[in-house]
Formats: sequence, C-alpha cells, structure tokens
Amino acid sequence: MGSGSIRRSAGALFRGVLSASGAKVGTFTDVPTTFSASTASTDPTAPNASATTGSAGRAARHGFPLRTVAALASSGLLATPLLAGTAHADPKAPKAPKPPAKMSQIGGDRLGTPGVQVAQTPGAPKLPGPDVLTARSWIVSDAESGKVLAAKNAHWQLAPASTLKMLFADTVLPKFPKDQKHTVRPADLAGMGAGSSLVGIRENLSYSVHDLWLGVFLRSGNDAVHTLSAMNGGTKATVTQMQRHAKELNARDTHVVTPDGYDAPGQVSSAYDLSLFARSGLQNPDFREYCSTASAQFPGDKGKNGKRATFGIQNTNRLLSGDYDIKPYPGIAGVKNGSTTNAGSTFTGVAQRGDRKLLVTVMNPEKKEHNEAYREAAKLLDWGFAAADKVEPVGRLVGPRSEDDGTGAVSAKGKGKGDRSTQAALDGADDRSGAWTALGLTTGALALLGVVAFAVHRRWPLPELVRGRRRSGK
Repeated sequence: MGSGSIRRSAGALFRGVLSASGAKVGTFTDVPTTFSASTASTDPTAPNASATTGSAGRAARHGFPLRTVAALASSGLLATPLLAGTAHADPKAPKAPKPPAKMSQIGGDRLGTPGVQVAQTPGAPKLPGPDVLTARSWIVSDAESGKVLAAKNAHWQLAPASTLKMLFADTVLPKFPKDQKHTVRPADLAGMGAGSSLVGIRENLSYSVHDLWLGVFLRSGNDAVHTLSAMNGGTKATVTQMQRHAKELNARDTHVVTPDGYDAPGQVSSAYDLSLFARSGLQNPDFREYCSTASAQFPGDKGKNGKRATFGIQNTNRLLSGDYDIKPYPGIAGVKNGSTTNAGSTFTGVAQRGDRKLLVTVMNPEKKEHNEAYREAAKLLDWGFAAADKVEPVGRLVGPRSEDDGTGAVSAKGKGKGDRSTQAALDGADDRSGAWTALGLTTGALALLGVVAFAVHRRWPLPELVRGRRRSGK
C-alpha cells in the first residue's frame, strides 16, 4: 500500500464480503477490510501493543463483535489514532499549511477571503470557536436558496478524498438505467489504488447499475466506481467528463485526476465546490435515494446451487448510520464522506429541520479524533438551523454556466467582465433547464461583491428529505 493513500477511517476501510459459513443472509459481515497489515509498522503514529489492546477493549465495550475486535486489533486497525480516538503529536511534524492570501471569489468576495466569514447580528447564536471547528475549510449553506450562512476558507483547494464521488455520480448516474446489468471483466477493476475502499465486486459476475451505485454511496467502493467508469468508456473518458461537468457547475477550484477521489498529484477541490456537487446531485431522485440509504443487501458469490448469495452493507456516513461513539444526526439525508492520508477526513452532508434544508462541508479537521469531521459537521448544522433567519449571508452557491447571462465564465478575480458574470451567476436563475423545476420567484435586494443589486432568485426546491432508508438490494 502506498503511504500516500492509506485509508485511515473506519468508514473507508470496511467493505462488504461474504460472511463465514452459518451466517444468515441479511446480517453484516464481521471483518470486511482492505487494510494491509504491512502498513501498521510504517505508521509513525501507531501506538504500542498495549494501546491496541486498550482500543480493542473500548470497541468491544461499545458493541463491536468480538471477532471483529480481535481481527481489527491483530491487523493494527485499532492502533491508528483516528480509530482509537487519540492523537499523538510529532514535534518534528510540519506546521499546518495556511490558506492562500487570495482565493476564488465565485459566490462573493468574502468567500475568497481567508479565515472565518460570518455576518453575526444581534440575537443570532454565536458560531462555535476554533477550538470546536478545527477543519481547514468548511461551509454551511441553505440547500435551496444557496445562501451561504458562514464559511472558513471556502475556496481553499484541498485534496477531496471520496467526497469527489459526488461529482462522479453527478456526471455518470444519469447515463444508465438502474436495472441495466453488467458483467465485470478483469480490466474493469484495473488501476485502483493500493488500499482502496471496496464493496466486494467479483470478476465475471453480473451486477445491476442499482447495485453498483449502492456500492459507490454506501461503501465508497472504488471497485464500483471503476466498473461504472468502464461502462462509461473508461477511466480517462470519465475523468474528462467529470472535469467538464465541474466547469459547467462553476466549480473552478476542482481538478479531477481520478474518478474515485483516491489521492493523486494535483487532484483538488474545495468546500465550496463540494457543496455545488451535492446541491446539483440532490436534484436527481436516484442520487437522493442512494445517498440517503443507510443499509442494503449486496450481491455476493454464486453458491453450489448456482444462486447468488447476498451480504449486508452499511453506509459509511456516520451521521447517517451512526457509530459506537456517535449517533445519527436528526434529519440527515446524505451525502458523502471520505478519508485519505492527503485529504484527512472530508464530509458533505444535507439535513432537514422543518422546511429548512442545509448543506455542510467539512475538510480535514486539525483535531484528529475519531469521527471528528462528523462532529464538526453536526456542530455547524446545529448552528445553521438556529441562525438561518438571524444572520446575513456572506455569499451564495452559484448556478451552472448554462444560466449565465452570456457575458462569459465566472471570474475568480472579480474584475471587469467577470464582475458582470459573477453577479449574474449570483443573481440569475439557479435552475438548469430540464434538470429541476422552480416553484417560484422571489425579488429582493442583495449586497454581494461590494455592490447592491436588485435580483430575481429561483430556489432549487428539494422534496421532503428522508433519512436512513433500508433497502433490500435489487
């Protein structure tokens, strides 16, 4: 396994495999992991054996099966700081990088300014401080209106990990009917990075498109991504299409190298762009179904009688499915999580409370506690729901280029021609023809980019979001 791409999150490591003989169909397997034991000795932060034993004991007390605990402890999984919930400071470790002094101003000039951006008003709840929100970059916004309630380094280009799979789904999901079948060839699975998170796809077996997308969203399966990419003309073609779609969505911080989000030189995105991908994807009912599914049955190998077995898979989004140290977030309905060495932990989520639907993206918390990205996302959602009507927006999630006013692409510099198109992207129609339907128009005054402009805004209406659907697998 390459040291630059070790999956260090429990959610990214677990994958579905057939359970041992005697296990009932519909139960979850004990030790589905792609972790290589050889990496345990190369991790400079790994604790000693006694620490591992303590971690195993804590996991057992929190309800993990003993076989799972034993296997995880022996493989070194419970020895990693993120899983054990402990951080080991390295005095020789490099200092945390700082965001660029100038970043893209798409969506508003404040979003291109380093540091926390919030327009606090009297009576509004106080935003949690830096001791609570430690992520290098984060953003919380209204999923329908696109108003950004608060952000920190929203346009900082960082490694996205598997949250990039939202763009993959945005690009490829509409191309194949969910009941279409595909028999996996060895070439389909070629090129996956060492230590990739997998759902457990087998060569020479057939899977429906529905199965494959469950593998992408629930297990973050790079094997499912590569299979769908092969159906789509190959990895190179898929990457090209993803980059083109990112450009259409005005996601200018994103550079795609791999379709699955695996660490690669030059592969970056931003909290702002990831929110654009989620917001666009949520307009698709199939996208909403997959990202909100908490657990499902996945096809396994053929038995002696020729029939396919199934095994249970669970969503690695811990605000959706929960974990031994975190409960599902009330109203959560997706979207996607990720974790790699370069990216740290990343997460984009959508949640509903009453009629309000909020998006949150968190990238690479400095605090390396177990499930920290989810905890910080939950804190931002709590604040956002309490503050939504009490703070002024600091920017806006823009619409796609197809809804530009014709003056050209949105400018990152916010000068000259770009000013007009940025303002148009902020103030123009937000719905893409044929993709979603506007429920109404709201006219108002908006002060963004240093100017006050009267504008017509269309919301991106989302249906009632449903959390944690359990599906039997088709």
